[in-house]
Amino acid sequence: MAPGSTASIPPEVTDALRTVIAEAGITHDQDLIARILATGVGLGLDDSDRLDLKITSAALTEMRAAFQLFAPFRGVPKVTVFGSARTKPESMLYRQASGVAQALAERGWMVVTGAGPGIMQAAAEGAGPERSLGVSIRLPFEEKPNAVIAASANNVAMKYFFTRKLMLVKESHGFVCVPGGFGTLDEMFELLTLQQTGKAEPVPIVLLDEPGGTFWAGLQHYIDEHLIPAGVISPDDFDRVLVTDSVDAAAEAITGFWRNYDSLRWVGSHLVLRLRAEPTDDEVDDLNERFGGLLRAGRIEKRDAMRPEREDDDKVDLPRLVLDLDQFQVGDLYRLIGAINALGSAPGGRAHAK
Repeated sequence: MAPGSTASIPPEVTDALRTVIAEAGITHDQDLIARILATGVGLGLDDSDRLDLKITSAALTEMRAAFQLFAPFRGVPKVTVFGSARTKPESMLYRQASGVAQALAERGWMVVTGAGPGIMQAAAEGAGPERSLGVSIRLPFEEKPNAVIAASANNVAMKYFFTRKLMLVKESHGFVCVPGGFGTLDEMFELLTLQQTGKAEPVPIVLLDEPGGTFWAGLQHYIDEHLIPAGVISPDDFDRVLVTDSVDAAAEAITGFWRNYDSLRWVGSHLVLRLRAEPTDDEVDDLNERFGGLLRAGRIEKRDAMRPEREDDDKVDLPRLVLDLDQFQVGDLYRLIGAINALGSAPGGRAHAK
């Protein structure tokens, strides 16, 4: 029997679980709720270690609390800001984090942070309490959310770093990393890994330094001098990241990524890119000329919503580009999205400026 299988659960138990779900008044996604409950029963049947059960129970409880926190703001774009808890308010980095958060909040974005001091507090101050969400971690030396987050009650506390990481990444449409220590670098490298492997949808990532700062330039040098020559990453893997010391450039990179590109979805082997404005035939031809090497077969084509999308009522009114992407090229999607955002037909482009 495969690990995680529910085959060992007696059918009468499965039926009882479905009865409980119905009696609780749950009408949506009953199959998924049943799987969650069946997994819990399976852990009991596996004679799992008590510590394993405590980890599972706490993680599920924390995830539920975080989902509840984010649910009212599901339609609001969010940016997560990472940085050191040790950065002082008088630091230029503190002012940079506050500035980019304010700039994005003024454009209608919400800012997500780890709810601690330092850069996290700076970003929350810049965005303001009503546009800030916090996902704090319970540590012996960092137990309470900062004053800005606490004032709005838009915070959830986590015991485990892995559940906290999930929620700091899951809901956000962009990321700003300000110089920090092991935690900041860990988050930054995980973002790059998720993008490189295609485990996360493409999003803008900005490494923001203080004016004239060399923190991220040092990372760029290390990548160019060591990682690329060693062949452990591709030469263009870092191209999806903007390294800047400008608050305005950082905010523009985050919002500009969504100028025309809206979302993507896989339908079988086809990748569907949903846009805000329909490209011209000439623009599609140009995209094929420039990005045909990303395809496994065929061409990039304009197409109406595909049947699974219509069945799910999944943004069916948006124009689409459909392509048969080579899965090994998934990390290069960022370049294609950048070209789509730069089209003359894109909102704010040449065609819309006429």
